Amino acid sequence: MPNHEHDVLVIGAGPGGYVCAIRAAQLGLNVGIVDKEKALGGTCLRVGCIPSKALLESSHLFEQTRHDLASHGIGVDGVKLDLAAMLKRKDGVVKQLTGGVASLMRKNKIAVYHGAASFNDDRSVRIGKDTVKAKHVVIATGSEPASLPGVDLTQDRIDTSTEALDYDKVPDHLIVIGAGVIGLELGSVWRRLGAKVTVLEYLDRIMPGLDAEMAKEAQKVFAKQGLEFKLGCKVTGVEQTKKGVKVAIEGQAPVEADRVLVCVGRKPHTEGLSCEKAGVELDERGCVKIGDGFRTTGWSDEVGIYAIGDVVVGPMLAHKAEEEGVAVAEIIGTGHGHLDYDTIPNIVYTEPEVASVGKTEEELKGAGVKYRKGKFPFMANGRAKAIDETTGMVKVLADAETDRVLGVHIIGASAGDLIAECATAMAFGASSEDIARACHAHPTLAEAVKEAALAVDGRAIHI
Repeated sequence: MPNHEHDVLVIGAGPGGYVCAIRAAQLGLNVGIVDKEKALGGTCLRVGCIPSKALLESSHLFEQTRHDLASHGIGVDGVKLDLAAMLKRKDGVVKQLTGGVASLMRKNKIAVYHGAASFNDDRSVRIGKDTVKAKHVVIATGSEPASLPGVDLTQDRIDTSTEALDYDKVPDHLIVIGAGVIGLELGSVWRRLGAKVTVLEYLDRIMPGLDAEMAKEAQKVFAKQGLEFKLGCKVTGVEQTKKGVKVAIEGQAPVEADRVLVCVGRKPHTEGLSCEKAGVELDERGCVKIGDGFRTTGWSDEVGIYAIGDVVVGPMLAHKAEEEGVAVAEIIGTGHGHLDYDTIPNIVYTEPEVASVGKTEEELKGAGVKYRKGKFPFMANGRAKAIDETTGMVKVLADAETDRVLGVHIIGASAGDLIAECATAMAFGASSEDIARACHAHPTLAEAVKEAALAVDGRAIHI
């Protein structure tokens, strides 16, 4: 007989997992959740989204104090970096939020197990010395850093994003392999704090997957800030030297630095789950295969296994995992659950921020969709001028016949917050005319969204 039984057992206490557990508990189900780490919250809260954003904010304030306050009539002398204090603040933020998740588990009467979970042959789950049975099991084990052939992540000075959150001193020279979201964010942190940062990217552009026009604009801005980009570079290996590391590049001279940060993406984490014992199939990339309703191939209708978040195909975003967690909990609890994948926003928390929702121009062209485009620069926005944040623009893409908004792309101050209006509008099938006709307060950055929507029909007021 098992030690414990639940209606729902969630494996993984990251954003997808703990949100799923809470929603299932709200629906009156008996819920258990397991995580191999003592602190709940998963990669996002412990070593991902939250600590990186804390460092991005601190490093931004440091750079702003050193270089930008004088134009506002604020003189500051003797500005110095206290890296230990900055890291301590970051750790404090993480501790508060992971503690908050633990409190939410208690509030919702969710049983918490600590340890590595694995499936047994008898339709139960092993967690340390405990054996747990559940009517429904949700796999929400997230992802882990990927690497490249010839790059050993276990060696000193060859780092992932986890180690890059805790450098005890600023590197003189940091090489970042990969010009995606994580590489650009952490590269920006250490550049602001004084490191020379060289970004190596296999493709001929940065931020693959985002709108090409916005990525090109962002690269110009980041290069002006001091990030050095080497595009079209195939890294073939990294070796340690007496002074640091040497990165080998196919057809080019190697590049040497103090440290190298490997940011070439993430891969689903399923190691140790013993998926084969439950009949859960993985695809060639290691993602858990799912069908309708997030159901895997495991077990039977009476005892269902589901999967959500980074461990399944799709963008590896915390908010995507959260929405999937809610959807699967509602499917289990009510028989109905829904998620609109076309309106999931994506944000890069650099300075300025880059945010998008919906289709890119390249995707629309590739699909043969006729569209109209409206753009508006922050340079022409009153609030942007007042706060000295005039870099960037808003771009709205709308169907040429119906005017329904198909995509919005923003580079500029508070882009990550501004994109929420656009995602909401798209979720309700809004047209660019709908956004343009809605009254936006003055002076706000949000007026740039309104003006870009007006520009779709050639009616922008302030350009």
